[in-house]
Order: sequence, then C-alpha cells, then structure tokens
Amino acid sequence: MAAVASRFSCLHAPPLRQVSRSLISAASTSRCFATETSPPEPITKRRPTYFKDKLNAVPSFNEFVGAEEEPFSAEDALELRTAMVGPPGRKKQITRLPEWLKTPIPDNSNYKKIKKDLRGLNLHTVCEEARCPNISDCWGGSDKSAATATIMLMGDTCTRGCRFCSVKTSKAPAPLDPHEPEHTAEALARWGLGYVVLTSVDRDDLADGGARHFTETIMKIKQKKPDMLVEALTGDYAGDLEMVSMVAKSGLDVYAHNMETTEGLTPYVRDRRAKYRQSLKVLEAAKKATPTLITKTSIMLGLGEKEDELWQTLKDLRAVDVDVVTFGQYMRPTKRHMKVEEYVTPEVFELWRERALELGFLYCASGPLVRSSYKAGEAFIENVLKKRKGITILADEATGMQKAVV
Repeated sequence: MAAVASRFSCLHAPPLRQVSRSLISAASTSRCFATETSPPEPITKRRPTYFKDKLNAVPSFNEFVGAEEEPFSAEDALELRTAMVGPPGRKKQITRLPEWLKTPIPDNSNYKKIKKDLRGLNLHTVCEEARCPNISDCWGGSDKSAATATIMLMGDTCTRGCRFCSVKTSKAPAPLDPHEPEHTAEALARWGLGYVVLTSVDRDDLADGGARHFTETIMKIKQKKPDMLVEALTGDYAGDLEMVSMVAKSGLDVYAHNMETTEGLTPYVRDRRAKYRQSLKVLEAAKKATPTLITKTSIMLGLGEKEDELWQTLKDLRAVDVDVVTFGQYMRPTKRHMKVEEYVTPEVFELWRERALELGFLYCASGPLVRSSYKAGEAFIENVLKKRKGITILADEATGMQKAVV
C-alpha cells in the first residue's frame, strides 16, 4: 500500500521547475535587507513596446554591414499604403490617402443653405453627383456670393459609362424638364454670383444631344443678369459640330470640354463613344464659331499616363488654340471604377503647370485637388479675365495717346 501511495504522489507532484520557482518567490517575499526600513515596492508589469514604423525598426543586415540596398522594382515604388479597418471577423482593406489629398467633411451653414435651395428648385450639381472632394471648400464660403457651385443640366443620369465617373447611367434617362432653364437662371440671379459654371450629362438619346436646352439656359441667364460670367462645360454632342457652334454662340464667356486623359488611355478610361480626336475637334469648332471665346479643358493624372504622352496632349491642345488647361488627381469613386495607378505629388503638378505656361497656355491650374470647375470664379477672374482686361486697357490708352498727338 505504501508503494502505491508513493507512486501516486510522484506521478501527481508538481514539476521540479515549478517547485523551485515557488520556493524562490516565497523567499523573496519573506526576506529583506537589514538596512531597509520599509518593505520593497511591488514590481509592476510593464506594457511591451512595439515599433511598427520603419524609422524605429532594427537596421537590416545590409545596413549593418554597409552593403548597398537593392533598388525598388516599379511595383514596389508605386505600392500604395493600406490599412485594415472594421470589427473582428469583418475587416476590410482600404487605401490610405496622402496628406495632401485629405479634405474636411462638409459641415457648414452656407453649404446646407445652398443644398436646400438646389433641392427646392429640383436642380442638380456635378459637385454632388461626381462626389467632388472640394464640395466643402467651394460651398462653404462666407456667403452665397463667395461660393461656387457647378449646376448640372438635363438631369442626373448620363447615357454614357466612363470608367472614372460616378454619375448614374442609363440607356433611357427621364425626359428633359422644360422649366429647368428658367429655374436655373432664376436661382443663379438670386444668389448674385459673379461667375457660374454649367455642365451636363451626356444625352445621346436626344437628337441634338441637349444642345438647344443648354443654349436656352445660357441665354436666360444672360437676360436676367448680363454681367454674370458663364462657363459651359459641355459634352461632345456625338461629334455634331453644328451643335457645338450653337452653344458657342449663345453668349457664354468660356467654352470647356474635357479631354480627361491622353490619347493612348482614352479607350480604357472614357466611354467608347468619347474619342480623343473628336474632343479636339469640339474645342477647335467652339473657337472658330466665336474667336473671342476662351476655350478650356481638363486632364486627370494618376491613371498610368506617360510623360511623353502628356507632352503630346498639350501640344495637340495648343494646335487647336485652347487657352486654359487644368491638371487634377484622379480619385477612384467606388470599387466599380478604375484603380488609381499613382498618387502624383504636388511638386509634379507644379512642374506640369510650368510646362503648360511655357507652351503658351493663357492660364493653368494644377494640383491634386484641382477640378475642371474648382473655384472657377476665383481662379479664372483673377488669373485670366483680369489679365485680358489689362491688355484691353493698355490698348485703349495707346489709342488715346495717338489721338492726342495727332
């Protein structure tokens, strides 16, 4: 029986290492130095420190021995920073935006007033439909006269499906609102804006592409407020240059049509009905119809365009006498749209602005958050129209001096 008991105690005895630890801990808690007048403070467990950024990381072996680092591949150099967000079990990966692309959430009394007015008159803006990142900045002025809103005519549904645009699409959108030209003119006159941008969805379902509707809206605005500057950002009207000429002669001040990207990327970025050479002909026809008209276009960067392709696009635009070009960063609106190939830095945008001016463009707005109609009044009036007015004043002064001499 004794043998059985000793064997049982041996099998169920705690491990030797555990016994030694318990003896050491008991001794350390019961004994102290003779010079101590108070018991030692209990040892608190420190929270472990984690170094997750590259600056605090341990040097690699190559760095330690002084060896040269292998160069980045093209894929590694353009790899975008990502993060996992969401509750456990349902986390999803998102792309972190660079600091220069972050904008505030729209929360402003004037922003809310403009939005309420637009809904009351059943008007749409490209600011909302295209999810523009500048909506807080443009709509958040101190008053409505300091704000910029781009009115989108002919509804909120487009007949084309470009791979970069988040505007709704349909083969058969709702019919045109016959009261829209009057409502638009009334709203803009009431706001007291000095500069307004009108744009529209593409309406390939209409015989004229909506050109007459566009023309009527511009003419009503000019009747109600002749001194208001009007910019029209139009489609290509399926290449019908007579419709382009009609809009160009409606009394507007700036005719805009966006090229969007380079010739090589056009079939992959834009709808198959939107062609690079066709867009160039639209801008050329507008200038020929009204030579005093300022023509304008916009190009997105970050779609995978190459430097020589961008150079050629700028040269093609100057060949048809386009006055103004803007550069902005492409930002993917939803997962259904094209991925961003590169987030272009502000320094590169500034470089292309300088190159455009060297080629002879009258004005160029270039930056990550620049859009075709971004703060159109401020940028355009200060940098283009005032400049042109100064040229006119100098010409008048020269004429007056000649008359005085004679």
